[in-house]
Amino acid sequence: MAEKTDWEAMAANLLKAELKRKGVTYAQLVEKLNAMGIDEKEVNVRNKLSRGKFTAAFMLQCLAAIGERSLRLD
Repeated sequence: MAEKTDWEAMAANLLKAELKRKGVTYAQLVEKLNAMGIDEKEVNVRNKLSRGKFTAAFMLQCLAAIGERSLRLD
């Protein structure tokens, strides 16, 4: 199995930090995504964030779902 790259880890950690900062669980994120018409399952979201393998579109969808409009990369 391939290891996470630094970039994948950074993306996953950034998204996890935003979820934590907003107090949103994976289950709540899935509900919010589903309400936006994006079909996701909690186990799939958990796996994506655990692996750090997800598209930029998925990340933007998650950020929009939790109401985050800006990111700091430092």
